[in-house]
Amino acid sequence: MIKQRRRGRVIAVRTQVVFGDPAVVTARLAQSPVSNTINTRFVERDNLTQRQQNRRLTRRTNGFSKDITWLEKQLWLSLAYYHLILPHARLRTPLPAPEPTLGTGSLRRWRPSTPAMAAGITDHLWTVR
Repeated sequence: MIKQRRRGRVIAVRTQVVFGDPAVVTARLAQSPVSNTINTRFVERDNLTQRQQNRRLTRRTNGFSKDITWLEKQLWLSLAYYHLILPHARLRTPLPAPEPTLGTGSLRRWRPSTPAMAAGITDHLWTVR
């Protein structure tokens, strides 16, 4: 995304594919249910989520890694947690019929879902043991 500015204000925005084939990128964007244009807000939102969940990526902190291998291990762990374990409210799917819970609470009407479940990579919530 290339922004043209005049006096500190954006007056024009032009997109340019840097990695990959532009035809493939255009075809994939056409299939997207979210957006049909290249936009940086998705990348910035993901960066913020990673910073919030991984202390080693937080700015101005003493939770840093002295060795790159430990940073990489922590990064993979936080990515796996986000995509495989943590249910996202916006990705939940309705159940065909309400199910009773183990307690005396109201019936369960939604099936929790993770990004990996929504993408069809897995069919269940994972756990950490």
